[in-house]
Amino acid sequence: MKQKITKQNLYKRQTTLKEIGNTGQEKLQQAKILVIGCGGLGCVASVYLAASGIGKLHLVDFDIIDQSNLHRQVFYTLKDIHKPKSQVLANYITRISPFVEVSFDSDAIVKDTLFQLIDQYDIILDCTDSLPIKYLINDACVIKNKVLVYGSLYKFDGYVATFNHLENNTRTCNLRDAFSKIPKETVPNCSEVGTLNTIVGMIGLLQANEVLKLITNTGNPLVNQILIYNSLENSQYKMKLKKVFSKEMILEEFNKETYQNINCEIQDSNLLITINKLKKKINEVTIISVIEDISTKLPFNVAVKIPLSKLNLDNLNLAISKEYVVICNKGISSYKATKIIKEKYPNVKIYSLKDGVNEL
Repeated sequence: MKQKITKQNLYKRQTTLKEIGNTGQEKLQQAKILVIGCGGLGCVASVYLAASGIGKLHLVDFDIIDQSNLHRQVFYTLKDIHKPKSQVLANYITRISPFVEVSFDSDAIVKDTLFQLIDQYDIILDCTDSLPIKYLINDACVIKNKVLVYGSLYKFDGYVATFNHLENNTRTCNLRDAFSKIPKETVPNCSEVGTLNTIVGMIGLLQANEVLKLITNTGNPLVNQILIYNSLENSQYKMKLKKVFSKEMILEEFNKETYQNINCEIQDSNLLITINKLKKKINEVTIISVIEDISTKLPFNVAVKIPLSKLNLDNLNLAISKEYVVICNKGISSYKATKIIKEKYPNVKIYSLKDGVNEL
């Protein structure tokens, strides 16, 4: 006989905890959570929050699923490749959590509409991998008095914190209290330097854990500090934060900052070359790789291998008589390098491989 699906049965192991109980479960059912980013962090955090009984969950991500996502974005399958992440994740949650109202959209996060979006939710999760967007989300949450659960990754390290939580009528520290300005230099993302899939899952779970603690008022949230976890050493460190940036100061930053994201930059077609064109003239061009991992194997000969973060134009010997193609994984770092080189050497024939070698 098929067992009837009820809230009581579904959340029984959770409500058995005296710290949660039926009262805590009802708080979870009333909560409205916004998850920005449905990649490695977002898909893990979203699924566990949904399974815990969060009442309303909204997922935002403009990206589609790629083969390279699957090793860490474990709730997607091979059949999901080329489908929108937010839609696929929402459909999965619907199948496992019938008492959760889940919605999604596939629009990119932009400054003009973010206030309207976050206004509708109690807690915001930053599961993105773009530094400018992380600062945009942080600043908007401070201005709108929203709690932000922050997560980020770098290779084997993960970072998690709860920002802008209300304690004793005062908002706790935020991202700018840790790092005041958006870095203007190149900071490699996961697609360039790689990441271990387990650290992604750990940080996504820690973000979900912060949300559950906040909603049920259980335990101690990671406020006024950032937890830094290293998966190789199983070590962790809590970086203490001191309140520096007031809401007024952040509003001033918000009004003047563009939060430009290189991932969303419209690329000049005059600086691009498609993979088909490159294949036709592969023996006529000199290829420069700016992939961070110089040991990455490529299907063609590469004359120069130098990570974008270590690019030094003074060390490049470029000839006007030659034609150059800059490559990277997704066509983002290579385009940036091409623009930098072209600005200093305007007469050099140099192009960025459109969409990168991941499209091969």
